[in-house]
Amino acid sequence: MNDPVENAKRLAAFKAVDNHVVDGVIGIGSGSTVVYAVERLAQRVKDEGLEVICVPSSFQAKQLIIQHGLKLGDLEMNPNLKVTIDGADESDHMLTLIKGGGGCLTQEKILASCAEEFVVIADYRKASTHLGEQWSKGIPIEVIPSAYRVVYHKIEKMLGGKSDLRMSGSSKAGPVVTDNGNFILDWNFEGVKDWKEVETTLNMIPGVVENGLFVGMARKAYFGMSDGTVMERNV
Repeated sequence: MNDPVENAKRLAAFKAVDNHVVDGVIGIGSGSTVVYAVERLAQRVKDEGLEVICVPSSFQAKQLIIQHGLKLGDLEMNPNLKVTIDGADESDHMLTLIKGGGGCLTQEKILASCAEEFVVIADYRKASTHLGEQWSKGIPIEVIPSAYRVVYHKIEKMLGGKSDLRMSGSSKAGPVVTDNGNFILDWNFEGVKDWKEVETTLNMIPGVVENGLFVGMARKAYFGMSDGTVMERNV
């Protein structure tokens, strides 16, 4: 694999699956790095006879599980997960994460909260000292469609910064719609010191379904580096 970013993703994903997956129920996150995690998981099931049930965080994750012939589960039947493996748009030195660039933040946070262990996989571009160093698109916030403008104004009044309704690409007019049928606001923050307080403040606004701040949830992260190594972070 010649692309250094794709190789970094693959290295991080493979190491996480090798180090953390045992028999049981596994939460499968969303995004480009998770593709490699599912690839490695399927290989281990084939080679080692692992007995795993995979619970997806999104339509994309569900399709990956099916395509690789893995056992598909859901949270109704499997509410307790051994581990959830997921990517991140950015991680600070304390493993506070921004997630939701792909719009699946609510299901991703639910899966992370149900797991005994939440493990992050990403490439070197996602590792920061402070949030906002690498990721410039803001914090995704899933909102009820009818309330998006109300939420927009409340966020700016309470926390400052600026929010934008995420729009679809050129092939489709109108806003992005999540798997839950909701809209996404992207909040560009300013001068935040306490991420837990911000997370709580956002979720207390009526009309907010969930936000893409993951505070105190991840305990381990693997970052594939451009030199072919994997950097590990623990908290």
